[in-house]
Amino acid sequence: MRREHPGLVIALAAGLVASAVLVPTSLATGIRQGDGTDDTDPAVVTTWNAIAERTIVTENATPVPVSGQYFGFVSIAVYDAVVTIEGHYRPFLKQPRAEAHASTQAAAATAAYRVLSHYFPASARQLEADYSASLSDVSSGPAKARGQEVGQAAADALIAARRNDGRDAARSLDVASGPGRWRPTNGEPMRVPWLGFVRPLVLKSPKQVEVPGPDPLDSEAYARELAEVTKKGAKDGSSRTAEQTETALFWSANPVAQYQQALRDKVTRRGMDTVTSARAFALLGTSTADALVACWRAKYDYAFWRPGTAIHLADTDGNGGTTSDPDWKPLVATPPDPEYVSSHACITGAATETFRRLFGGRSLDLYVSSPVTSTTRHFDSVLLLDDETRSSQVWQGLQFREAVDDGNRLGHQVANWVANHQFR
Repeated sequence: MRREHPGLVIALAAGLVASAVLVPTSLATGIRQGDGTDDTDPAVVTTWNAIAERTIVTENATPVPVSGQYFGFVSIAVYDAVVTIEGHYRPFLKQPRAEAHASTQAAAATAAYRVLSHYFPASARQLEADYSASLSDVSSGPAKARGQEVGQAAADALIAARRNDGRDAARSLDVASGPGRWRPTNGEPMRVPWLGFVRPLVLKSPKQVEVPGPDPLDSEAYARELAEVTKKGAKDGSSRTAEQTETALFWSANPVAQYQQALRDKVTRRGMDTVTSARAFALLGTSTADALVACWRAKYDYAFWRPGTAIHLADTDGNGGTTSDPDWKPLVATPPDPEYVSSHACITGAATETFRRLFGGRSLDLYVSSPVTSTTRHFDSVLLLDDETRSSQVWQGLQFREAVDDGNRLGHQVANWVANHQFR
């Protein structure tokens, strides 16, 4: 990994600045203008991914763990629309057979537009303008109409498949006061407790990928982990270096959005076509969504306390190797959900395994940006990206080492399962 200059901006072909979602004035960036053809430009995939990010994250402030669901939905619909026309890969959901000479451009745009409009009606007006602009450079005629029909069918199939999947179901996590048990952060209940019970996209169940659980409170391993986060994760008086602090803050952004942005840049620089671009986003979106479902189920089932609580109450944990500090505070504000496993690590593991399969583990060439530090980092290998992100969560004061290691493995296993069973 090398850190780029803070002022570096990666110019993405879809008109994006790496640390922010900026949708270009002409949403059909790169599409041939006025030549009467319907040559599909892969920018339709990256552009609508950027629109999805703006809609999901910026305009509707979807919670980070839930945002993975909707990126997955959009990417599946776009993928199904594209491969129904272009072939090369099997659709994720059964699709009507496309008539000859259907516009892939219109199909991809329609699929994304319909899914986003359905789940985010508050953004309907902006999405309608986006859709109109996206279709403005597709020649009118039967091919355009057929493409729109394919895109509509792909969106309808996705929406129908996800009805009654457990999203937003009424559920809460009972709070216990014993040692090791999670306490609400600042009085807030567990955020989106239903997520761990949602029907996954590809996994057979939220509990398919097993995790071993946190180290026992009376173990030497737990004492070592508590000591590490106490020293490295403190807001004040930490033993972190300046570089470690910057790394911790860099990775305190929304990792779902960070990896989506990074993939937009990567597929553009690599010159991937519409089919392979759509498949890449489907793999990332689906793996991330299912990794978060599995992660949230582990959080709900283990309900393990966060370092802040553990350090304050170390005199109650029954471990002679731990020391309490009632004044200790983490570098980054603690989110309202249990500690085990790390959601950031689950997201990263799913992303890095997807990137490894797509681009190679030792030839990654991936740029990731952070709106928190306004910097961009470059990673040559999956291993370096995994290692840096795992440590960053300890340095933030939010996670024990066991939770990030197990979460990262969970993400890798989920992405492996997705790639071995879908988008083939």
